[in-house]
Amino acid sequence: MHETPDFAGRIENSIDRSLTLTNTAFAPQRLTAAVHHAVKPGGARIRPTILLSVSAACGDDHPELSDAAAAALEFIHCASLVHDDLPCFDDAALRRGKPSVHQAYSESLAVLAGDSLIMLAFETIAHAADIDTLRSVRLIHLLARKSGTPDGICAGQGWESENQIDLTAYHQSKTGSLFVAATQMGAIAAGHDPQPWFELGDRIGEAFQVADDLRDALMETDKTGKPSGQDARLGRPNAVAELGAGGAMQRLKQILDAARASIPACPGKDLLEQMIAKEMSRVMPAIPASKKSTM
Repeated sequence: MHETPDFAGRIENSIDRSLTLTNTAFAPQRLTAAVHHAVKPGGARIRPTILLSVSAACGDDHPELSDAAAAALEFIHCASLVHDDLPCFDDAALRRGKPSVHQAYSESLAVLAGDSLIMLAFETIAHAADIDTLRSVRLIHLLARKSGTPDGICAGQGWESENQIDLTAYHQSKTGSLFVAATQMGAIAAGHDPQPWFELGDRIGEAFQVADDLRDALMETDKTGKPSGQDARLGRPNAVAELGAGGAMQRLKQILDAARASIPACPGKDLLEQMIAKEMSRVMPAIPASKKSTM
């Protein structure tokens, strides 16, 4: 068995390089601090890790472009968390085990920090455009599509304001869209057709959503780094409410099997399969013994 690559250093270096663009003597220092608070220290960096893994599986002939795409994707994800935590949405006091941005810096600075991260994401890819202009434009287009509406993360948040929720569309946009972006942007960065990589991203996104539903329902705040029980408190549709904890766990295993089976033919397919197993094991809910009897 081959050893799976560790992309953490590449991801953090790329993020740090882009963050220096926000840290000048002329910038409002509290906003700069809020932006850094939203990004560092990071979480699992699952989305950029998937992006780099797909790029590596496809040859990764321009690693500087892949690194820029990975950082940009993480900035969009971090921006979405900052906005999701605001009182007008989830009203969450904690994120990654520390105060959410609006708790630490104010609601107005949280809105501006999220907006700034969205702009920084596209600026990051634009800075790498000289490496391959066509690929950079395609990366920007795809990331914009998966960030907005009708089928990006903004649409996912928007579904929560509808009288009737299309559960499939809700999950595909709120959670799945950035995982599809991860697999397809990895392919684009390496000069490959992104379309065959849609299903893998979609499957990983669905698996992550079910795992997150289980963690929210069954794990305590001190284990997840964010408030638990949010789905029940806010009345949001989720896999545990629909299938029960045991059914959701079984569904998660089925999705992961389907994800591995959906990997397109590529030179690094074996390593990519190992990476998927590794990354998903990091988000698998650790069910407390006291709750296993209810599954």
